[in-house]
Amino acid sequence: MNKNKKETFFWTSYSDLMTSLFFVMLVLFVLVIVLLHNKMTDIDKDRKATQAQLDKIKEIDESVKNIDKNYFQYDADFKRYTLKNINSSFKSNSSDMNDISKQDKDKLCEAGRSIKKFVQDAVTNNPEVKYLLIIEGQSSKDNYQYNYELSYERALALVKYWNSERISFNDNHCEIIISGSGQDSPFRIKENENRNQRFVIHIIPKIGEIK
Repeated sequence: MNKNKKETFFWTSYSDLMTSLFFVMLVLFVLVIVLLHNKMTDIDKDRKATQAQLDKIKEIDESVKNIDKNYFQYDADFKRYTLKNINSSFKSNSSDMNDISKQDKDKLCEAGRSIKKFVQDAVTNNPEVKYLLIIEGQSSKDNYQYNYELSYERALALVKYWNSERISFNDNHCEIIISGSGQDSPFRIKENENRNQRFVIHIIPKIGEIK
């Protein structure tokens, strides 16, 4: 093979190689662009889904404001709603609901019914949400040996009283937790210790899977 033929063969092979490499690089470039586009699309979908979930959580959290203002008022110090104009104080070392006047027990019944209605309405609007209804009994700081037991019995007394008045809650939508915090709860009336011989009601959204 003469020199001219060798050079022609070399440049032809070189040209074919460069063409092949260019084609491979072009395919890889297109593939990367497609993958990046799909990834950005997924990220945008996730971002929108996350924002929608956050908006739904905020909506559910804000829904507590719809509770009946005749029986509950907002406590800015603890950022929660508390019983309004209802004296739920017990006598010292007692968990007897008869310590509470009939007028206030009637108000407690209406408060219980308003909670039940609130939960039913809230679940109708947001089927994925459930609520924790925490009845927290308390006691005054008198160093009584059985303050924890006593505070629990006070919370239990309210639930039993509601049951006797046929005020119950759907377990699928509202979980009731009976607790006794003794004299250690932060939700206390500091100005008058005797008024802490009571129970406190907490209503907390329990958010499930948001689709």
